[in-house]
Amino acid sequence: MASKNVIEIKDDNFQQVLSESKIPVLIDFWADWCGPCKMIAPVVEAIAEKFKDKILVGKMNVDTNQTVPGRYQVISIPTIVFFKDGEEVERSVGFKDADELSSFIKENL
Repeated sequence: MASKNVIEIKDDNFQQVLSESKIPVLIDFWADWCGPCKMIAPVVEAIAEKFKDKILVGKMNVDTNQTVPGRYQVISIPTIVFFKDGEEVERSVGFKDADELSSFIKENL
């Protein structure tokens, strides 16, 4: 599910990604069976391209990775969580179009 601008994040590399990133990290928590997750996937890809020098974008499948989503109480998906300096700053739950997601990022940069 990852692409050139979106990295795959798993339970075992989550902490490393957050601690090594010099820029904020946006993580899309998703699952294969989730319709809204499939709808937002191309939006996340476009955002990753648009903000590629400002944020690191990752995707975490909640079915194959349950520790991190549990720790961050990700109940509904898609949930997009914005991290700065390794700490959660803000989150967005449900489908967002490109304009809404861009605004969300700009507000938290």
